Amino acid sequence: VSFKKRDLDQMGQQNATLLTEFILTGVSRRPELQLPLFGVFLLIYTLTVMGNLGMIILTKLDSRLHTPMYFFIRHLAFIDLGNSTVIYPKMMVNFFVDQNTISFYACATQMAFFITFIISELFILSTMAYDRYVAICNPLLYNVIMSQRLCHVLVGIPYLYSIFQALMITIKIFILTFCGSNVISHFYCDDVPLLLMLCSNARDIELLIILFSAFNLFSSLMVILVSYLLILLAICRMHSAEGRQKAFSTCGSHLTVVVVFYGSLLFMYVQPKSTHSFETDKLASVFYTLVIPMLNPLIYSIRNKEVKNAFHRVFRNKCKFCT
Repeated sequence: VSFKKRDLDQMGQQNATLLTEFILTGVSRRPELQLPLFGVFLLIYTLTVMGNLGMIILTKLDSRLHTPMYFFIRHLAFIDLGNSTVIYPKMMVNFFVDQNTISFYACATQMAFFITFIISELFILSTMAYDRYVAICNPLLYNVIMSQRLCHVLVGIPYLYSIFQALMITIKIFILTFCGSNVISHFYCDDVPLLLMLCSNARDIELLIILFSAFNLFSSLMVILVSYLLILLAICRMHSAEGRQKAFSTCGSHLTVVVVFYGSLLFMYVQPKSTHSFETDKLASVFYTLVIPMLNPLIYSIRNKEVKNAFHRVFRNKCKFCT
């Protein structure tokens, strides 16, 4: 990640201002696109809420989905729902007002929640890859290894780690003084544009963000790659074509989600410095904060027969109850 830091140190403390609010520029500044974009994002958010909330409810109600895999899917749906809800409502206001303001503390809160959810998603996806590895490579010991206690640990640690990191970065940024303009060139409060607005030299925070971002991205991705490498080797050793097909179908949904999510993150972080800009960052951010939370429940419901069958069972039971 590269940060284009303004040289604000020479301005001195006389230009430092105690900001009480910020202005978010939004997704687009072109007036003719405001109404069409509002309609598109409203549809995306509606589908996101219905899909993820439906997945959470379905995996709780249907007893056949009370397995480690759907336990992790339920938490993934919760993270996606939280991530989009932190950003969407405030972003939608931007389509109807000239200046979409957000208070100092609301901006800090939004950034902290966003960092928490995005880091949690990275490690939940890697946890799900490990779960698929155990299911395919050690099927007889699956229920013993993936005990309820281990599942809670594998979910709880990413939550605690992401909350710690989110609070640390947010506090380090917001205890410093901001200079000059209070306009954030983004549609939500993110650490990168806020670093440009700091009066003091923010290289320590910048380095901290780079190190943590690299560790989070590549450590979680390494777990996924190693898990799927071992899965691939196990599938190659299978003699039954039916067994290989079942193994591939078991991993298909998760692998699709991983490719889409990590592809958008790597596009943003690994692009050349010469082509790196806030416009491309904004485009990538729209995808992994707004579009992917909508796609995840669709991928798991369309490609998964168990989810479809569970939906029909719950729907039939509700209809019997109503009659």
